[in-house]
Amino acid sequence: MRVFITGASSGLGAALARHYGASGAQLGLAGRRLAGLQDTAAGLDARLYQADVCDAATMQNAAGTFLNDIGVPDIVIAAAGISIGTLTEEAADAPVFRAVMDANVLGLVHTFQPFIAAMQSNGGVLCAISSVAGVRGLPGGGAYSASKAAATVYLEALRLELKARGIAVVTVAPGYIDTPMTRVNSYAMPFKMDARTAAARVAHCIARRRSYTVIPWQMAWAARAMKWLPNPVYDLIFEKAPRKPRGLPT
Repeated sequence: MRVFITGASSGLGAALARHYGASGAQLGLAGRRLAGLQDTAAGLDARLYQADVCDAATMQNAAGTFLNDIGVPDIVIAAAGISIGTLTEEAADAPVFRAVMDANVLGLVHTFQPFIAAMQSNGGVLCAISSVAGVRGLPGGGAYSASKAAATVYLEALRLELKARGIAVVTVAPGYIDTPMTRVNSYAMPFKMDARTAAARVAHCIARRRSYTVIPWQMAWAARAMKWLPNPVYDLIFEKAPRKPRGLPT
């Protein structure tokens, strides 16, 4: 099996690399931090690509090298992303909004586009990590919620576009995962999963080519409830919800 993964230098992307690597998969691991990629790849059959998903040209180069050196991937997983607090009233947050949208939405396009033509030959799977935060807007997280809502809808459109060509598009929307991205949160995170468990569940969704899944199942029920709450009720519950710290993407 050949698997290409972005965001593989840490967090869920690294856990997914280790999950597939443990079963002998040939891996292409992409990320911005080479040292992190090297840590992830230890003991695995992996090629490393220092690349930023926001940069279409570097992703084209990484994909082209993978196709030439390893072959057509069976699975491409877009696990790179940014989660950070934002406030529209703060002028300093405008570039942060752009960075989040670039990474979490356009990053999917830059990851998948170079592989689609080749993957028509093997009917592979494109998988992206969205988030339950995209179900409703969360105060202090406008950029992140908007980016994940946009990602989910983009992936739905892509699924329909590629269905006739035999390429499956799998969207996984996790709740809280114990990664560096969530360890900055000072508030309670219900149903939090460790990254290894989350990676196994993502792989399960990929193997079954599921179109959309929220994990864990408890968060799936919470997401359904959030989606259908009337606005006055939702506002009453979430207006004072704890907020993710603001800052600059790292």
